[in-house]
Amino acid sequence: MSLKPLGDRVIVKQDEAETTTASGLVLASNAQEKPQRGKVIAVGEGKLDNQGNLIKPQVKEGDSVIYSKYGGTEVKVDGEDVLILRADDIYAILED
Repeated sequence: MSLKPLGDRVIVKQDEAETTTASGLVLASNAQEKPQRGKVIAVGEGKLDNQGNLIKPQVKEGDSVIYSKYGGTEVKVDGEDVLILRADDIYAILED
């Protein structure tokens, strides 16, 4: 990938949308909700605090995360849709 996030931004590949409900009903493509989960594929260096200290994001490449429903910007890179988020828009890291 040729995309490097700046500052405290993180690039996430979204998980696929659910195609069926819990009861087994198949959802039409326009009824599928975008997932709020994905995998981190790139992390920026961080941002500076008021004293000039670098604060690095708490996530790293390969982490599975949950993020804000309305956060980020969707872009297409090398034919693949990714989401660029601020590190503050990531709520949790999923652990196995």
